[in-house]
Amino acid sequence: MIVVEQVHKAFGPKQVLRGVSLQIPEGQTTCIIGKSGCGKSVLLKIIVGLLLPDQGAVRIDGVPISELGREQLYQVRRRIGYVFQGAALFDSLTVWENVVISLYEHGERRVEVLDSEVRRVLEAVGLIPSVEQVGTAAYEREYALLCARKPSDLSGGMRKRVGVARALVGSPEYILYDEPSTGLDPVTSEQIDHLIRDLQQRLGVTSVVITHDMFSVFNVADRVVMLHDGVVYFEGTVEQLRASSDPVVQEFIERFVAPYQQA
Repeated sequence: MIVVEQVHKAFGPKQVLRGVSLQIPEGQTTCIIGKSGCGKSVLLKIIVGLLLPDQGAVRIDGVPISELGREQLYQVRRRIGYVFQGAALFDSLTVWENVVISLYEHGERRVEVLDSEVRRVLEAVGLIPSVEQVGTAAYEREYALLCARKPSDLSGGMRKRVGVARALVGSPEYILYDEPSTGLDPVTSEQIDHLIRDLQQRLGVTSVVITHDMFSVFNVADRVVMLHDGVVYFEGTVEQLRASSDPVVQEFIERFVAPYQQA
């Protein structure tokens, strides 16, 4: 379980988080929502240890992240997959190289091990079929063609899936998604939503999704946390979110849903 305890974070005079506390249940998908600049992505980076809180703590299965040394933090991070906003693939690397980069940087050089992991995660995110579906020859051909491509050769949806595949390397227990539907058309966005839900159910991972897309929230969330003015303003199920009569909650939902309903 991920536990956030009274986390504060400021950048210069701007106080972004003012004492955020929440628990993220195991085996579920928790969506964190809120207006732009409310600290959603900052909180996600603190959870994974990319930023340190000014006050408070984050504990993953009881381990305080901000108190760990470099090697200890690496061991915890091996249990966490992080999907960056925009996928954050390296343009100069192939798909194969992008997927294995974390394993390679931490000393894994056995090509057979790296290749086996690439095959597993690309199949898990639906970028290549299984051997059973298409046969060995067609499978090897599609795998080789995809792995040799550069990010610039991929659609937005494919780049997202490669980013998710990279996060799945090493079979993490937790996957953190930072705005996974940003920049995608509605059809592709819904496909990514289905992927997030499928991975959570099929692999049993605990997922945290930062998003402003209420349709994604309705599609994937087991629980919803809303940040407002630097604190947790709402926490509950999707049904409780929809039923809330709180004006701040309703204004947020209507702001993002109404334009689509009118269209």
